[in-house]
Amino acid sequence: MEDSLTISDSIEVSSKTFNSSVSALTSAFGDSTRRDIYLMIREKMHTTVAEIAQDFKIHPNVARHHLDKLTSGGYLEVSLVRFPGQKAGRPSKLYSITKRDVVSELPGRQVDLLAQLVAKLLKVVDRNVAQKLASEVGFQHGRQLAEQMLPDGSYKSIKKAIESVANALTADGFNAYSEMSEGETHLISGSCPFGDLAMSNPVICAIEGGMVSGLLAGLSGEKVSVKISSKARGDSICQTVV
Repeated sequence: MEDSLTISDSIEVSSKTFNSSVSALTSAFGDSTRRDIYLMIREKMHTTVAEIAQDFKIHPNVARHHLDKLTSGGYLEVSLVRFPGQKAGRPSKLYSITKRDVVSELPGRQVDLLAQLVAKLLKVVDRNVAQKLASEVGFQHGRQLAEQMLPDGSYKSIKKAIESVANALTADGFNAYSEMSEGETHLISGSCPFGDLAMSNPVICAIEGGMVSGLLAGLSGEKVSVKISSKARGDSICQTVV
């Protein structure tokens, strides 16, 4: 009973922080161009307004808006530099990936607790049964998150729902983003909140697939089939294919 109360209390605390976390992520990454800009900078480590404007073929003011949004959200940091050959005028702004891991600072993520529960289940039930339960637990968790994200009950299009799912997964520690390939949407996880727990218990990866299904069902009102792959299972990448 003591363990149950501890888990319940932790989930209640996490629920209160989840909405604000998703709100911040949506503000930063709700625009697909802004998400692409962030992903590019994550590869290059730093950039300028002029480079973003040129690479994305957008007006410098639009590029500056996106970069400032990412900066205010804590995803980028800005410094003033004077490049070689730049003699006159004010120094240029250089936008760099922040050293702060925003996702890891989110307190008491519910998904961590769910993984711990599944890991305990593995000790007392068949692995196939545990995988089914992990998927169901993830699905219910996803539906609950969707209800928090749609307080008015109005559904989103599948495209908008997938964008929201990526934000929700990121808020839960997956650092997720979406890509289209051969008519399918790939939700790719840049990090895994399960860590060593998933590597020793790959069944836990079913939680993520269940979460995606639950989130999409709750956000769009449609039942969507998903297929998961993970490094813990020997795949080259952690992703959920919609």
